[in-house]
Amino acid sequence: MTATEGATPTIVLVGHGMVGQRFLEALAERGMTATHRVVVLCEEPRPAYDRVALTSYFSGRTPEDLSMTDMEFIEKEGIELYVGDPAETIDREAKKVTARSGLVVDYDILVLATGSFPFVPPVPGKDAKGCFVYRTIEDLLAIEEYAGTRTTGAVVGGGLLGLEAAGALKGLGLTSHIVEFAPRLMPVQVDDGGGAALLRTIEEMGLSVHTGVGTQEIVVDEDGAVTGMKLSDGSELATDLVVFSAGVRPRDQLARASGLAVGERGGISVDEQCRTVSDPHVFAIGECALASDGRVYGLVAPGYEQAETAAAAIAADEAEELTFTGADLSTKLKLLGVDVASFGDAHGATEDCLDVVYSDSRAGLYKKLVIGRDGTLLGGILVGDAEAYGTLKAFTGSVPPVSPESLVLPAGAGESTQLGPTALPDDAIICSCNNVRKGTIRGAVTEHNCTTVPEVKKCTKAGTTCGSCVKVLGQLVTAELEASGVVVDKGLCGCFAQTREELYEIVLALHINTYQDLLDRYGREDARGGDGCEICKPAVASIIASLAPTIGADGYVLDGEQATLQDTNDHFLANLQKNGSYSVVPRIPGGEITPEGLIVIGEIARDFGLYTKITGGQRIDMFGARVEQLPLIWTRLVDAGFESGHAYGKSLRTVKSCVGQTWCRYGVQDSVRMAIDLELRYRGLRSPHKLKSAVSGCARECAEAQSKDFGVIATAGGWNLYVGGNGGATPRHADLLAQDLDDAGLIRLIDRFLMFYIRTADRLERTSTWLERIPGGLDHVRDVVVEDSLGICEELETLMTAHVANYRDEWSATINDPEKLARFVSFVNAPDTPDPVVGFVPERDQIKPDLPLLSIGMRPAEDVLEGTAQR
Repeated sequence: MTATEGATPTIVLVGHGMVGQRFLEALAERGMTATHRVVVLCEEPRPAYDRVALTSYFSGRTPEDLSMTDMEFIEKEGIELYVGDPAETIDREAKKVTARSGLVVDYDILVLATGSFPFVPPVPGKDAKGCFVYRTIEDLLAIEEYAGTRTTGAVVGGGLLGLEAAGALKGLGLTSHIVEFAPRLMPVQVDDGGGAALLRTIEEMGLSVHTGVGTQEIVVDEDGAVTGMKLSDGSELATDLVVFSAGVRPRDQLARASGLAVGERGGISVDEQCRTVSDPHVFAIGECALASDGRVYGLVAPGYEQAETAAAAIAADEAEELTFTGADLSTKLKLLGVDVASFGDAHGATEDCLDVVYSDSRAGLYKKLVIGRDGTLLGGILVGDAEAYGTLKAFTGSVPPVSPESLVLPAGAGESTQLGPTALPDDAIICSCNNVRKGTIRGAVTEHNCTTVPEVKKCTKAGTTCGSCVKVLGQLVTAELEASGVVVDKGLCGCFAQTREELYEIVLALHINTYQDLLDRYGREDARGGDGCEICKPAVASIIASLAPTIGADGYVLDGEQATLQDTNDHFLANLQKNGSYSVVPRIPGGEITPEGLIVIGEIARDFGLYTKITGGQRIDMFGARVEQLPLIWTRLVDAGFESGHAYGKSLRTVKSCVGQTWCRYGVQDSVRMAIDLELRYRGLRSPHKLKSAVSGCARECAEAQSKDFGVIATAGGWNLYVGGNGGATPRHADLLAQDLDDAGLIRLIDRFLMFYIRTADRLERTSTWLERIPGGLDHVRDVVVEDSLGICEELETLMTAHVANYRDEWSATINDPEKLARFVSFVNAPDTPDPVVGFVPERDQIKPDLPLLSIGMRPAEDVLEGTAQR
């Protein structure tokens, strides 16, 4: 497998999907990209993207959001990537691949990762206008465009992708039908009981399901467009859009044409190292490959394992000697908001096995375990509640340490038992997507010094694909740290042994409304009676401010003791800049502003010589104000109807918006109105960290709602709510919490989410970090704020109602109180004298030439810093 002597050996990858990208990463990890030329021929017009999350496009994620390809990685590794240029022929004798563009590439090793293609039943009318498949981003774009003028859609196929497609059509505002030939939905993954539970839940969502019938014909009109379907039971279904999602077939045409052996039912025949049985220079991985066990695997996890196996074989690393002889077909998904999981021998094919079943049709729950006569857990099915999936799957093939009945009962019912991940053996697979075992995760903590879930994810790749194992990761990391003797002080700081969450509960329960009282009563022994520290003082100040109306505290942050607890910016209700001046940011809800308001801001900036800038949050920032000028500026702003934008506080900053349906021809809801309503509702809400939000009027997402702490995207059916996003130093896309909400339902869930975050987050913890850290992650948050699993939603709503009712603008409160104004001076004994240390210079040509240039007592930068420090 070497190139001509003296030439750089070449590896050609045909196909750049999820498995192809993992193969490239595996090559890079083994140093192969440094010693080989790597060429990738990609058929689609874009690099690899997350096909598993394809449906999330209809919830507001863009094609760029779905991308799995870091172009920096491609460039760094020197990979030659050709998109939109698929391989058309393979000359195995000459070892050449020819692409559609005419590009010819000589290869030493050829890897086929061509994936699969959707199966379309050979029924009359299948090629009519309005018929689609559901496989690529381009398919989704075509469906979205066509659905804009249609009212009803039908999906042929009730499997994984079929249910996702039906949910997508519903999200596009279409009345949706599912037609499944089998007698139940998801016939491969669930049994009759699981199918029945799934059917009831889906029908309650407003989707119509037709099982046990096939599609006989697609009915078209005189223009060749779909108008309906004829079914095998003689009935007809009126629909003007059809999506075929009836399974997939291996894309092996290229291999067939080149003479490579394929299976009777398709798939490129490979051995245990994923090398084709016909040619030692050609490998096949993913959905196009027929594995040595005679199966074509249609899941991403086996594809990843094949990618690793092929890379190891090509690298000829004798230390690895990886083989692929089969894979676990376990799956855990959330389809249309319903948890569905199956693992092991889910259908009880093992001889003489027994079933343990728990079913609650009212709650939409169905749980079945398949048990051997000796007590061995063989497999199972979970519908409606898959919380125990990770633990059950890990025990598959062994005898669990507790009775199987206790594992499927809900908490609090009879002899229910919840096994923790620490009970699992080291060889238990925790992350099935990336085949990461418990022992590997433990090693990340003990050998690689990982102390957080994000660090373990980066080190092991566990939890980086579907994310269903993140909760277990957190439990394992904590357990391993404790087992290693690492004493993790969970206290807020040296003054308090309690966490921020525990202090919040103490303040709320006992109505403690001063920092000193809390410190004296609950501080560490050696901290009581002291002054506290720079960590706990602002953290407790934030807690007291967020609960002020409920606990009887003054919500104004500069009253009495509260003033001594604030960070630098809060001390002067403005943002301190690097030259010692301050910036002023008035609130502009939703970015909507009148011409009169713009004029006032312009006049103030002109009169005080301020530099102005439109921020990324649709506000206008004015820079260069001295401390004693702040009340004068605020007075003019307040008189014009403005108020504090809280740019200085750990609180809500902005609710950004697009123009919505009022102006945009794509808008489906009034995003501006909603953004204004949300910003006015949550203004001044003190929280562990700053909060940012946005409202987009359609799925085109112009307001970038998915990079916000809470973001809202309009749909034809209402609003989709996303939480936990962050566009800062550690970008994170927000997760979908709930969809198709009306106005009241949306506000109610945001109320609950924000108050739950404020209640349980750590100090200076963004919602993005909090969502990854909190046990149970998004699923737990959804259970609490949507399902009210802890029974605290009424309390959360009451706390928010109190905040809204007692909101006061801090700028107005300051300029109307002489005592409060007294702090806004550069020098106490010379209140009208500007700070001689700070030099103010004009920014660009913002300042008129006829205005006085302020440049008082300027000194070298080193002296300025020294003088500032001395004061």
